[in-house]
Amino acid sequence: MALSDEILTRLLGLHPKSIDLSLERLERLLVALKYPEEKLPPVIHLAGTNGKGSVLSYMRSCLEAAGARVHSYTSPHLVRFHERIRLASDAGTSQHIDESHLSALLEECEVANDGHPITFFEITTAAAFLAFSRHRADFLLLETGLGGRLDATNVIERPALTILTSIDMDHQQYLGDTLEEIAGEKAGILKPDVPCIVAPQKEAGLAVIERIAARTHSPLLIANQDWQAFEQHGRLVYQDEAGLLDLPLPRLAGRHQIDNAGTAIAALRALDFSPLTSKHIEEGLRQTRWPARLERLEPGVLHELTGENTEIWLDGGHNPHAARAVATALADLEDRVPMPVVLILGMLNTKEIGTYLAPFKGLCERIITVRIPGEENAVSAEDLGLEAVKQGFTTTSSQSLEHALKQVAANGDKEQRLLICGSLYLAGNVLKLHRGNVAAV
Repeated sequence: MALSDEILTRLLGLHPKSIDLSLERLERLLVALKYPEEKLPPVIHLAGTNGKGSVLSYMRSCLEAAGARVHSYTSPHLVRFHERIRLASDAGTSQHIDESHLSALLEECEVANDGHPITFFEITTAAAFLAFSRHRADFLLLETGLGGRLDATNVIERPALTILTSIDMDHQQYLGDTLEEIAGEKAGILKPDVPCIVAPQKEAGLAVIERIAARTHSPLLIANQDWQAFEQHGRLVYQDEAGLLDLPLPRLAGRHQIDNAGTAIAALRALDFSPLTSKHIEEGLRQTRWPARLERLEPGVLHELTGENTEIWLDGGHNPHAARAVATALADLEDRVPMPVVLILGMLNTKEIGTYLAPFKGLCERIITVRIPGEENAVSAEDLGLEAVKQGFTTTSSQSLEHALKQVAANGDKEQRLLICGSLYLAGNVLKLHRGNVAAV
């Protein structure tokens, strides 16, 4: 076990609840650490239900193409914790924090915290702020962990820009039972006189965002009002009051990535970073990678288990909104290159299985269910299978991920499309099996 893993295991024991939304514990620790959150480069703060990571990745790729030094903070990780903290590099592209640096920062935060109750996300966010405050960069792309108003990242009082990606039902046990309540929590990142880029939203959610923005005097740049992005003739067209951009389609798959790329471009134009040109945006869209977001896996270990005629896709989305986006993308693939679709499904017991599966009706030939390895809150393969059967799917349960992949191979040489989905934690296990213990890109 790496030293950072040992420290992270200790930090998990500092608070009895893994999620307990509050700012007070982190604010106390930041005082002890001499206010690293006040020494950060200009912050772009992102909240939303889906699309945060994709929007952040587009922005990072475009800014780095223009020569900017960019830090970023995301969660959760897929394979190793180090993925969460990316530091700007002299080489031109940011890099995951290295083991010795991470371990030293975690120990520094552990000592400064002095045994006080604090959640894992709060103390590791403090470590990230320390790292970002000590390394020069032009921007910090900062993703919320959960919600917004009481998320640990919301100790940043004066970001350069805020972004609200699409908001939908998820994490109701923490954020509220209605779309309006959840939108209110997410919009808690809005700050006075700080522009906010708003991705396409449901009407009820947008109404809440607009009310909060009026109260906080936050200027809004709203999708389909102040800017728009759409696909036309195999290109991405973006338009706002500054003009029109004719761009290549983003590298990331799915129609929903048009909205995500458009949100990123709107944010980049609001930043007014003078070196950035349309050529840099083109390059950024082509180069963006964001693992386990409708990612087609390259040939490797999984193909050895399923057979080379299986097209393997991986997606870590876990809520109905994400499922609808992925199902739409699968339908588009089916229109272009028809082949039977098989799902390997693993989910946590905090998610709504039935509503997640509903968009796949009529698309999926069968579902193979698995329990996510190493996750205490994972639904058993048998219980997942029972729910899938209730939804009308042909279903089998599998004893492990490897066994499920071999079940896919039972179709012999038949061409088929496999989607492994339902959880980022399952996606992390898939990538670890496929690529080894290597942090995702």
